[in-house]
Amino acid sequence: MQDRIFYAICFGFIFGVFLRSFLAVNYYLVILFGLIAFALILFFTLISKNKWGIIAGVFILTFCLGIFRFHLADRPAPQAISMEGVIVDEPDIRENNQKLIIQTKETKILVTTNVGNNYRYGDGVVFKGKLEKPENFITDQGKDFDYINYLRKDGIFYVMSYPDIEIVSRGNGNKIKSALFFIKNEFLEKINLATRQPESLLIGGLILGEKASFSEDLRKSFIDTGTIHIVALSGYNITIVAEWFMKLFSFLPIRFGIGAGILAILLFVLMTGGASTAIRAGIMATLALYARASGRNYDVARALLLAGVIMILINPFVLAYDVSFQLSFIATIALIFFTPKIEQYFLWVPKHFKLRDIVSVTFAVYIFVLPFILYKMGNLSLVALPANVLVLPFIPITMILGFLTGLLGVINYFLSIPFGYVSYLLLHCELGVINFFSQIPFASLIIPDFPFWLTLLIYTYFIYRLFGRAIREFFLARP
Repeated sequence: MQDRIFYAICFGFIFGVFLRSFLAVNYYLVILFGLIAFALILFFTLISKNKWGIIAGVFILTFCLGIFRFHLADRPAPQAISMEGVIVDEPDIRENNQKLIIQTKETKILVTTNVGNNYRYGDGVVFKGKLEKPENFITDQGKDFDYINYLRKDGIFYVMSYPDIEIVSRGNGNKIKSALFFIKNEFLEKINLATRQPESLLIGGLILGEKASFSEDLRKSFIDTGTIHIVALSGYNITIVAEWFMKLFSFLPIRFGIGAGILAILLFVLMTGGASTAIRAGIMATLALYARASGRNYDVARALLLAGVIMILINPFVLAYDVSFQLSFIATIALIFFTPKIEQYFLWVPKHFKLRDIVSVTFAVYIFVLPFILYKMGNLSLVALPANVLVLPFIPITMILGFLTGLLGVINYFLSIPFGYVSYLLLHCELGVINFFSQIPFASLIIPDFPFWLTLLIYTYFIYRLFGRAIREFFLARP
């Protein structure tokens, strides 16, 4: 019964947010349905004792709450905006420009400006330029990109290109966040001293998700070979970091060690900029640590669902408008449920360096996310499987060596040189593999019009194969 209530709450809330993401809703009608659902819960709890009635009432009530949560977050764009504010995130430095998120009294504005100006998180600025509303555009793959809602999920309703900007104050940001960004920048600076580019850029991406400085050619190589996830601070990277923290604090009493590990993971996610994939993985790792401290069994599937509900509760726009959020959850579902079903087909792969696990996981995740990638991005990599199989076994040791390079570099440059040299060799080989596969003719294909109905049909089949039995048991068994 408790499991069914849990799933009714989670899926009711998710479906409510999802519906409101695309349709306008009469809120008086929603209030009416919410009151009816509450009355049904009371009736079936106190009088009828029908457990399915309670579950249905809970689902309808949380469905209404999901609609209201989206409504509360869906603020209209302000009509008048002051031209002063604070930079509320690290500058996103690209090849030819940098992007700043400026928080004014009324809203956030995404500002594009020249590279070279030393803007920092927490700078108070006065700016002057042409304020515009963002517009959707066509990607290089021929797909319509919903840029308006992509920015809207972060509370950004306006953009401005190359305005006049004057820094009027510094240090206006959150002190903890400022300190974490300072540590990150010092860490990356020491890595850059001990390791040459583009290898230093890759290790920054592996450990901290830093990929803004990649050249367009290098970024395209990662995309064409299906290896962009290793520099996106995905759940794979966060899992490795979480295991480090668990081992680092293992000497402490169990509860203090788990608490220190949770704090370290959350600070790490915050330091990396709080991408949705990192937050989701961080929440799951935190739930795993809490389950260990409390002695409860850790149900990774329920933890994944709970992580999603928490993120949607915080920002309901991510459900329909954040592709990285959607992609990370699909990949994690594949990792949890699909990988065990296909492992039997890879018994011929040797276990050395966890190669069998890597091959089966890579195959499962790639097959499972492929329809979504084709529908959303239109990019089909024909070399993703061999490229990932050759690169992924060396990523954990590369991350460890890169971390030691940056850490020892902060203490003393000469201490970091041996680790920097070895990590450089590994990074050079990994980039060599990626560049080799990216240069193969027809390494990737563009499919601009992959139909939505076919995507939906494929995932309906996946859900049936993976969860058909569980769904039948859910509805046929007694609560």
